Amino acid sequence: ENLKEQLKVARKEIKNLRKQITTLNYTQKKEIEAVRQLLNDFKCQNCKNIAHNTENNVSDASRTTLEIKFSPIGTIKTPFPEKRGVPRQASISPQIEGVIDLTYDTFNNPEHSLEGLEDFSHIWVIYYFHKNPCHVKAKIAPPRLEGNRIGVFSSRSPHRPCPLGLSLVEITKIEGSKIYFKGIDMVDGSPVFDIKPYVPQYDTPSKEISHPEYFDLEFINAREAPDGQETNSDSLASTSQAISNKPMVRVPNWVSNANTLAVTFSDKAIEQMTELEINSESVRQLIASDPRSAYLRTKHKSQIFSFQFSEATITAKFDDSHNSVTVVQVRKTQST
Repeated sequence: ENLKEQLKVARKEIKNLRKQITTLNYTQKKEIEAVRQLLNDFKCQNCKNIAHNTENNVSDASRTTLEIKFSPIGTIKTPFPEKRGVPRQASISPQIEGVIDLTYDTFNNPEHSLEGLEDFSHIWVIYYFHKNPCHVKAKIAPPRLEGNRIGVFSSRSPHRPCPLGLSLVEITKIEGSKIYFKGIDMVDGSPVFDIKPYVPQYDTPSKEISHPEYFDLEFINAREAPDGQETNSDSLASTSQAISNKPMVRVPNWVSNANTLAVTFSDKAIEQMTELEINSESVRQLIASDPRSAYLRTKHKSQIFSFQFSEATITAKFDDSHNSVTVVQVRKTQST
């Protein structure tokens, strides 16, 4: 009996000790939090003055800066998993097809948003340059200026403060919530923000587009690197001819620096393209427009250049002295 009584007392003391420990832990946490708050709030007078000025500046900036957030309405599927080798304009690759796949996040039935679009032949696609680095420069070097620089807003460069692309593409068919189109200058997976039908009466300048000897119509869509804006030069040209004779649209002289390369294929490349069922004309169009950057053309002339196209890796040897290029190999891309 005496032992049972002692155990009972011991259990009671242990219970009291546990309560005290719990209370001490709670008190300690409160004191630690109070000390931490004091340290965070502590500032010398000079620090307080700096903080006050900074707060005023932030407040002023918040009144003048507008931050806008959008969610993509879909994504673009193309044969180009990386930026390297992507055409700078859609007219370069009219045979290559892509797909815009609308998501179900915006509409419960996204196919309803496409009703009536089948009556149009072309659409504007506004999308995001998701593969571009975040750095932005006020001046860039377009390919046709051979290293010389102009302001970013005087170019079609994808390296912009708001990295949005605007492309004019031809609709081939619409199935459900998917738009199939021709003319690719986007990287696979590019988020789409908007789609608008192309209407010549609204989208063509209300002035005659003059074609002086220095003018290259295709340059309307040329840009500094893959991904960007493009248009259908044939449709614009035919529309412009129907417009009355008014002051012509001006373009700078350097747009005449277009360069089309003579493309040949090695026997090995022809055999490989046949085996992989790759259209040689599509490859020719991609290579003839010289997909290399201005840096590669000027610093590393006549070099081997490789890029991915669909599930293949295309390797070409440039000969800048003869303005030609040879496709030497077309192999299936190894999965990593």
